[in-house]
Amino acid sequence: MSSSLQSFFLAGFECSSHLRPDGVRLDLLVSSHHAALVHHDYAQVSAFGLQAARDGIRWQLVERRPDHYDWSSWLPMVHAARATNMQVIWDLCHYGYPEHLDIWSGGFIDGFARYARAAAQLWKDETGTTPLFCPVNEISFWAWAGGEVARINPVATGRGAELKRQLVRATIAAIDAVRSVDADARFLLAEPLINVVGNPQIPGHCEAAEAYRVSQFEAHDMLCGRMAPELGGRPEHLDWLGANFYPDNQWYLHGTTIPLGHHAHRSLRSMLTELHERYDKPVLIAETGAEADARPYWLHHVCAEVRHALDAGVPVDGICLYPVLDYHGWENDRMCSVGLVSMPDARGHRVPFKPLLDELRYQQSLIALPARQLDQLAS
Repeated sequence: MSSSLQSFFLAGFECSSHLRPDGVRLDLLVSSHHAALVHHDYAQVSAFGLQAARDGIRWQLVERRPDHYDWSSWLPMVHAARATNMQVIWDLCHYGYPEHLDIWSGGFIDGFARYARAAAQLWKDETGTTPLFCPVNEISFWAWAGGEVARINPVATGRGAELKRQLVRATIAAIDAVRSVDADARFLLAEPLINVVGNPQIPGHCEAAEAYRVSQFEAHDMLCGRMAPELGGRPEHLDWLGANFYPDNQWYLHGTTIPLGHHAHRSLRSMLTELHERYDKPVLIAETGAEADARPYWLHHVCAEVRHALDAGVPVDGICLYPVLDYHGWENDRMCSVGLVSMPDARGHRVPFKPLLDELRYQQSLIALPARQLDQLAS
C-alpha cells in the first residue's frame, strides 16, 4: 500500500478536548488560537513544506444533544483545508466526547459510529474526496490515563483494561461506519511507541518490564482480531500504524526515563522495524517533538533513525511534527514551547522557531536519500 500523503513531513495540531478530574474541559484548538486562525495556520505551515496535517474534530461540540449534529465548529476547518490545499487526517476523538454519553455503555459505541458516519458523509459532500481519519487517538494512553490513574475522563481507576476494550470496540465500529460511506477511506491508528527496561538484579523485574513493553501492541492486536476476537477485530481494521514517539517514551520499570545515548536506550529504527514486521502495514510517525532548545536536535535524531528504517525496507510514510504550535499545558497554564511556530501575537501573527525551521528544511533536503549514501557523504 503506497503512501497517499502530499508531503513526508506533517503538521500536527494539538486538539485534546477532554475533561480533567476537576471538571474543566480542555479545548487546545481554542487555547492555541488554531480554531480562530486555522486558515492562516494551514497557509503558514504549508509554506514551510508541510502540506499534510493531523487536526481534530471536537465531538463534544458537534453532538451537544443526542444524534443532533452541529458542524459549525468543523466546517470552517474543512473550508480552510480546501482553500489552502491542506491534506488533513482528522482525529474523530482526541480524548473528548459528549457528556450525555456513558463511555462504558454500548450506547457510546453506537453513538460514535453514527457520528463517524456523519462526519465521513459531510466530508464527501463538502470536498468530494476520500476521508482520512484517526478514529481514537492513543487507545493505550487513554486507557491508562482515563481508566487506570484517573488523570482524564472518565476519571476511573483500576479499569484500564476495560476501557481499552471499549475504545477498541468504538474504533472498529467507526471504521466500519466510515467505510459504509467510502470504502477507500484511510485510517491512522496512533499509539505510543515505547520501550521499558527491567533491573536484572531484581527477580522477575525484567519479565515484568517486557510484559509492560509488549502491552503496547494490545490495541493493534485487538483491532486486527489476534487478541480478544469477540470484539470484532479483523486484519482489515489496521491501516497506517501510527507511532507516537517522544524523548520520554523509554523508561526503567517503576523508574526514571532512559536518556538518549544511554546503553539501555533502544534505537527508534529497531522499534519501527518491530512494529512493521508485526503487522506488515505502513508506519507513520504520528507524533514526535521536544521542548525548548531540544526541538531541532530531537528532529535531527528522529529523521536519522527514520532514514535508516527506510533504508532497511520499513515503509515509513511520514513524520508529523507534534504539536506544530506552542500551547498551554494540560494541567496548568504553563506555556509549552514545543512548536515550529509560536502562539500568535496581538495581530494574529505566529513567529517560527528558527533553529527548528532550519533543521526541518535540512531534513526535507535529505529524506529522499538512503541512509547509507548519507553516511558516505558524511565520511
